[in-house]
Amino acid sequence: MQWHEPSSSPRRRASRASRAAALRRLCKLGVAACAAMTFIAAHAAGRIYVSSEKDNTITVLDGAKGDFVSSPVVCKRPRHMLFLPDHKLLVACGEDNSIVVWDPAANKVLARLDVGDDPEAFDLSPDGRTVYVSNEEDSALTAYDLAGRKKLFQVKIGGEPEGVKASPDGKLVYVTSEVANLVHVIDVAKRAVVKNIAVGKRPRRLLLAGGELWVTNELDASVSVIRTGDHTVQGRISFLPTGMRSEDVTPVGMALAPDGRTAYVALGRANHVAVVDVATRQVKAYVLVGKRPWGLALSRDGSRLYVTNGQSDDLTIVDTAALKALRTVQVGREPYTAVVDE
Repeated sequence: MQWHEPSSSPRRRASRASRAAALRRLCKLGVAACAAMTFIAAHAAGRIYVSSEKDNTITVLDGAKGDFVSSPVVCKRPRHMLFLPDHKLLVACGEDNSIVVWDPAANKVLARLDVGDDPEAFDLSPDGRTVYVSNEEDSALTAYDLAGRKKLFQVKIGGEPEGVKASPDGKLVYVTSEVANLVHVIDVAKRAVVKNIAVGKRPRRLLLAGGELWVTNELDASVSVIRTGDHTVQGRISFLPTGMRSEDVTPVGMALAPDGRTAYVALGRANHVAVVDVATRQVKAYVLVGKRPWGLALSRDGSRLYVTNGQSDDLTIVDTAALKALRTVQVGREPYTAVVDE
């Protein structure tokens, strides 16, 4: 079995084209009908999935309105998640020491890969053959062959590793160390750390934006920007919503708009999401959401941002054009990751 990053199937592309044609015909009926059908066409096909660390569940929401669908128990302490092209879901299970393949349609765990103590975040190689897992308790990054379900190698790194990101060419893997305040650059062929990049305090998550690697610094209220060509820090983006103290701004999760022009940064205890222009690195706006937002996910067209709020146990749905929260939906306790299947 091979696992790959999600892609759009021909059937789904044809379905979206058919809906778009129907929408154009309906828009001739009037502005109100057009506006209503635009929302339905953009968001009706799909589900939103939210992992809950405390409830051992994955909350399923309807993609059209965000209504509750179900909340099945999947594994102990589900955390990071990624979709496969066949719409199966990879889930890191912290207290089961594994990554599982879960079939949402059948509500069934199809496969399990033992990955060591307390897995938190992971990423796939570009060819989908290898999963790279940060093991918090072991202070290590571990690589596993997905088809053979076996360990390939492990690299010891700084304490409390979390964020993991494979380079687009598959030659490097980046990992954050919350204790060492470093981003480790691991050469896959050498199976070794080839560079340590000093960033801010308690680096958490990683985002590739063009030729840059963005790193959230949870205890520095900032993002460090690293040039991937030579792995040097090019600058820092600081955050401070109106009325907030710097120590209350604790950025963690990030998401990049489909056109690559806008990045969204969850600001933790500040209860806001920052909207950043990628080219200028300027903060364009702050959007008020729930308590302690961490995880972010975008709809395929980038019109909706889904925000997991860890202390209010809910998900905020944001209109990215209006930069306004549309709705907040209760999910499981301590929601960690949201992913969208459209």
